[in-house]
Amino acid sequence: MRINFDQMPDHARLWVYQANRTLSSAEQQSIESQLQASFEEWAAHGQPLTNAVAVLQGRFVLLAVDEKAYAASGCSIDASTRIISQTGQQAGLDFFDRSIVFKTENGIDSVDGLKGKSAVKAGTIQPDTLIFNTQVKTVGEFRSSWEVPAAESWMKRFFVGVVS
Repeated sequence: MRINFDQMPDHARLWVYQANRTLSSAEQQSIESQLQASFEEWAAHGQPLTNAVAVLQGRFVLLAVDEKAYAASGCSIDASTRIISQTGQQAGLDFFDRSIVFKTENGIDSVDGLKGKSAVKAGTIQPDTLIFNTQVKTVGEFRSSWEVPAAESWMKRFFVGVVS
């Protein structure tokens, strides 16, 4: 059973998928509609999973499941990954991108995930640059820690000894 993302409780499990580029408004609407339909009947061992899907900032797909009633199983998680992958392939996207996505004055930007240290050294990402924390594991974490200053994220190690 699918519900609105805003109705998901804080304890709900969350997966964040990141597109390799920014989606147009039309793509966002199309992908969100397609995913909502795909997850309408999502189940684990025949038990319906209470879930929510949302597309945010033209870059991220959020998939949440309230596991209080019934937990997602390995097979149901594999099925969800296939759905996300197939949806991305149909749209010419990779939803398994590992870039660092951050806010700028003009919107959002990204750098290759392996070039985080270089981006800090070059000043592209400053300690107070807000990055999107794709490592959140619950809806509650998402609500409190989705956008975090780079120096307070997993990137903090890159700021040691760097003067901005």
